[in-house]
Amino acid sequence: MSNLLFVTSSLFGEHSKSRQVAGQFLEAWRRHHLGANVTIRDTNTVPHLDAVALGALMTPPETRDAKQQSAVAFSDRLIAEIEEADTIVIAAPMYNFTISSTLKAWFDHIARAGRTFRYTAAGSEGLLTAKKVFVVASRGGFYADGPAKPMDFQEPYLRAMLGFLGLTDVTFIHAEGQNVSPEAAASGLLTAGRKIAELLPAFREAA
Repeated sequence: MSNLLFVTSSLFGEHSKSRQVAGQFLEAWRRHHLGANVTIRDTNTVPHLDAVALGALMTPPETRDAKQQSAVAFSDRLIAEIEEADTIVIAAPMYNFTISSTLKAWFDHIARAGRTFRYTAAGSEGLLTAKKVFVVASRGGFYADGPAKPMDFQEPYLRAMLGFLGLTDVTFIHAEGQNVSPEAAASGLLTAGRKIAELLPAFREAA
């Protein structure tokens, strides 16, 4: 059975443009993966790392107190979700040229030495391999090309962080121009929908 992890990170919940496009993706993907298991992780429920959580991760398991054990158990659950997934879909709106702080917090929880990556004599090695990742990246303006491209810290960060964890098979679906005008927003959503349609043959092959 296929397992898909859907990570959503917008402050606007069901009204989110990135979630709307990701919903189209999930609908198309499910048609070719009947009976698949879909896990939804809303990063708005993911706490930012604090001294307790970081200290817990640096403390040997046998000496952790109850509060530390609880903090590590939450991170373990997030890691288990991504380890069990064959396909990962991330709905990522652009906030101030980059990702939301809660999506960053999610990465902070799942990036763990010895579990999702390791250090070797040749450098770091990602351990989350053989998984497909699709990122729905919504933007208020236009950053894929043009004069604002240097301000795009959203896609480069996500590619770098995912790659660090071993996730190198990454496809981006952009929904741009969402705050430019109603016409630009509609065009951006249409472009994203066309990209999803282009991916349908790959869904069939993987089913």
